[in-house]
Amino acid sequence: MHHHHHPCNRKPITVSSLLFFFLYLNLHSPQTIEARNPSQFTINPSQPDVVTIPEIKRHLHRFGYLQRSNDSKSDAILFEKALARYQKNLGLPITGKPDSDTLSHIRLPRCGFPDYVESKTTAFHAGQKYVYFPGKPRWTRDSPLKLTYAFSQENLTPYLTPAQIRRVFRRAFGKWASVIPVSFVETEDYVFADIKIGFFAGDHGDGEPFDGVLGVLAHTFSPENGRLHLDNAETWAVDFDEQKSSVAVDLESVAVHEIGHVLGLAHSSVKDAAMYPTLKPRSKKVDLNIDDVVGVQSLYGTNPNFTLSALLASETSTNLADGTMMIRPQGLIFSTLSTLLFLIFLDL
Repeated sequence: MHHHHHPCNRKPITVSSLLFFFLYLNLHSPQTIEARNPSQFTINPSQPDVVTIPEIKRHLHRFGYLQRSNDSKSDAILFEKALARYQKNLGLPITGKPDSDTLSHIRLPRCGFPDYVESKTTAFHAGQKYVYFPGKPRWTRDSPLKLTYAFSQENLTPYLTPAQIRRVFRRAFGKWASVIPVSFVETEDYVFADIKIGFFAGDHGDGEPFDGVLGVLAHTFSPENGRLHLDNAETWAVDFDEQKSSVAVDLESVAVHEIGHVLGLAHSSVKDAAMYPTLKPRSKKVDLNIDDVVGVQSLYGTNPNFTLSALLASETSTNLADGTMMIRPQGLIFSTLSTLLFLIFLDL
């Protein structure tokens, strides 16, 4: 549930808070430079760069953008509209054409869950990019909410030890638990666990077969299903210094994303968000973006120990450390000034 503070208990806005706010706004202003180099999205140098129209149509159909049509006259119009919706959902320039940016993203590895092409957020959240599943499902239990998770011991990856996998998921669950009043507890009882985690290959009985190396990396089902499946064909990694494969996939990045689905978030169009659908090989995205945080808190309320200023400070220091403060390929974090002011207000 959301916490409503009595007006008399609100902390005063300090000069330092305002300075921090405007510094952050300036660093994420529209002056940021978006990377538009298609070569940086290449999955595998040995693969051809050509993506055919039938392949694009299959991709758009697979992820919820394009319905099958036998009418050749309307087919071109539907294809253009589907491309435009895809571009909008992934935060790309909306051209309705299969341009280089769009083709680059179609070739990126991604989550197997379909994108919802129409926003399911309310008008109040119109400035945000996070999206819920239809019907806004969430886990409904007595408060405080505690969810158990377990690993299928028969379905693990050969690239990592069970201890490595457990550590990764403990960190990933901790990211979400730090912002909402939900705790995650590992159990050995896979059958009765709320969240069931396993690595599976090809057709594994849930109607959503995996497709081999890269392509779809993982998929999850909306609350309160709890199944979290990872493609066992992937070269899963926790340390790119140790795992040299050009198609290695960071397990923690995918785990953080899929847990967001487990909790009820669909895909975001914010490229910095954990809930953005694609992930390049040998890349990491393990931290929650403000879009992720506000989205999940709107479902479950706020962890009493969470503060927005701490998240902003952490994100700023991370960007400074990796040298991406002024040139940010992933694009803007916030969409409107009013959203920023509202978030600052919530933190008071």
